[in-house]
Amino acid sequence: QVQLVESGGGLVQPGGSLRLSCAASGSIFRFYAMGWYRQAPGKQRELVARTTDGAGTNYADSVKGRFTISRDNAKNTVYLQMNSLRPEDTAVYYCYAGRSTALPDYWGQGTQVTVSS
Repeated sequence: QVQLVESGGGLVQPGGSLRLSCAASGSIFRFYAMGWYRQAPGKQRELVARTTDGAGTNYADSVKGRFTISRDNAKNTVYLQMNSLRPEDTAVYYCYAGRSTALPDYWGQGTQVTVSS
């Protein structure tokens, strides 16, 4: 059974940084895609960033230049380095993994990120 476990969320002041981690376990296969969505109160879940085998990385326009996604295949872990955080980045961040496409097959439980002074 595949499990995705996130860590690294919390409260940070505007302009600050956080690093999210997501470790996958229970799969003998390497995931084609891993990435992050987020959902703010009253809003739809939106893609933040993803990394796919052979197809590079994609970012939401709102985070380009501030967030960086990376992946350690040996550890089956994906990271999201978030810099220059803004109040509008406040949301629950969900890690996901896709077996053979960029679409999510598995989800983490979510981690809260709050940007506030």
